[in-house]
Amino acid sequence: MKRNRKTKDKTRKFLFYPVKTHKDKVKVIRTCLEFLVIIFTVCMVCRSLIVYQTYEPYDRSDPQIVSGKDHGFIALSYFGVARSGTDSLIALSRLEEELTTLKKLGYVTVTQEDIEAYYRQGKPLPDKALFLFFEDGRSDTMLFTEKLLEKLNYKASILTYAEKFGNDDGKFVSPEQLKELERQGYWELGTNGYRLSYINTYDRYHRFLGELESREFVEINQYIDRDYNHYLMDYIRDKDFMPTESTQEMAKRITKDYDLMESIYTKKIGYVPKLYCLMHSNTGRYGNNESVSEVNSENLEGLFTMNVNREGYSLNNKKSSIYDLTRLEPQPWWYTNHLLMRIKDDLPKADKKNIQFVHGDKKGYSKWSIKKGAAEFKGNLIALTSESESTGRMTLKNTKAKDVKVSCRLLGNKIGRQTIYLRTAGNLDQYISVSLENNILYVRQKNADGQDVLLRQDMYKLHDKNPISIPEDDQDAYVAELKVRGKFSKNNTIAGLYDLKAFRASRKKVESVADGADEYIPEIQISDPGDVKIEMTLQGNRLTLKADGIVLAHDRKVAVKGSGGIALESAFGGFMKSQRNIADDVYDAAFQDLSIQTPDHMLIYDYTYHGFSFVAHTIRVVWDQVVNWFIDHF
Repeated sequence: MKRNRKTKDKTRKFLFYPVKTHKDKVKVIRTCLEFLVIIFTVCMVCRSLIVYQTYEPYDRSDPQIVSGKDHGFIALSYFGVARSGTDSLIALSRLEEELTTLKKLGYVTVTQEDIEAYYRQGKPLPDKALFLFFEDGRSDTMLFTEKLLEKLNYKASILTYAEKFGNDDGKFVSPEQLKELERQGYWELGTNGYRLSYINTYDRYHRFLGELESREFVEINQYIDRDYNHYLMDYIRDKDFMPTESTQEMAKRITKDYDLMESIYTKKIGYVPKLYCLMHSNTGRYGNNESVSEVNSENLEGLFTMNVNREGYSLNNKKSSIYDLTRLEPQPWWYTNHLLMRIKDDLPKADKKNIQFVHGDKKGYSKWSIKKGAAEFKGNLIALTSESESTGRMTLKNTKAKDVKVSCRLLGNKIGRQTIYLRTAGNLDQYISVSLENNILYVRQKNADGQDVLLRQDMYKLHDKNPISIPEDDQDAYVAELKVRGKFSKNNTIAGLYDLKAFRASRKKVESVADGADEYIPEIQISDPGDVKIEMTLQGNRLTLKADGIVLAHDRKVAVKGSGGIALESAFGGFMKSQRNIADDVYDAAFQDLSIQTPDHMLIYDYTYHGFSFVAHTIRVVWDQVVNWFIDHF
């Protein structure tokens, strides 16, 4: 009783806090302000997530929207959405920029029913038709995208895996949530199939891993290259790549997946969605083997109305099959002009003119002359997008400079080329350049005598302070694979055996770089982000260069001595390695905080945050962090 009485006294004391001194007043005011800030933040978060309106279909009778001419339709598919973005999930702000731009260009979303009527009945689609969908059925995709769909009055399909319905995994949308999404009208349902799992898998050391479920694959995918297949795409094979099942057994296994999918959707949703997206894309037809393809064909064409079977090309038209549709998967690192460039490439010649690139900050854009590609100016960043399998280039207007100090962060992905040209003349007949090309830094000069490479620095080796050997990486891969097998074993006994085997493998002595073994150098992936700080001084016939604060050249002699122009360039870096088999022929160079001045600090060009713009940027960053914290914790 005494404890209860004391608690009541404390509560009464808090509620009726005596305000006697100035310090007490400050404390009360501060508490009230903190409470109001929390209430305001919660309200703003709710307002940014809760949908209040319903979807309004486009006006089919408006000739400005539906002229009756056949322009086909573009299909865009996003893997997933996160508020801040990851290497595989697009940031909500980036998604909003892309979809808002398409909206301004006149694109309206079409439904699965529209697609079916287009192919089955010959009904016309809008002249600028967008078929939009989101794969993998992630809860964060639904949470962050729904409000954006409301804002743009866009409709999208959300694709799910039937297997996830019974896992009670909060990462994925539940059947109850899917039904609610349908009722709100901004969503339709589709499916990626029963499961996402892998067969015939080898690691990069050609060690056979066999079958992996999605969780196992995610935990060790850093040791796997492109040597794997999806569950429905092939026979199950042994380490010598020989089938371990007959054609009859293969057909039974694949058909069972379709049967499970049909049963679960019927039970949990009430029907099987019309839209199917077969994993993976770009096979001969429906698999990597003719017999496998026939089994998939029989099942999916009997169960679904349409199938998205290809990736990398956005345009579908009457020449396409409704069971062999293609979609473009915008990647999280693409800037808006990158997406527009890819769509423009796919469109018929007569429709290409409808794509207008975004410029961003008009004041920043006006100072440059775009020679090739497209450029967007955003705050303190210049995104320069190349043309397909080519370059993007821009020059600073009315500028001739000889002695300069240049500072900039190069944020384009590692695969590709981003270049700063100084002392240029003609059509780059003369220059001194610093270029980051597939993660190798070059300094070059060119004049009437030809082109020379003054410096070449592999940026991986520059920062690789603790190199590991190929045998050590091989050991790490093997140990990780054993641990994953143990983690996902069916019982504790098997798990214990795998853990013991992993422990013994980790204790085995292997050769290091110091012992003379070759260093392991990872191959660059198309998704690898870049971030290199460049500081360069060019004075007279001498050049000094720092990269990430490390001096690479000091008073290096150069042959190009006269004054000249200033240019930026982006360039396609080649179809390099990609575990997800992404093929992309457009590249975004990203120049952040670009500052060019004379050695005595006279400003030539500056695109950095200053004054009010810096304060506003800081407030936005802090606000985003606050909102992210509330979303993560409530």
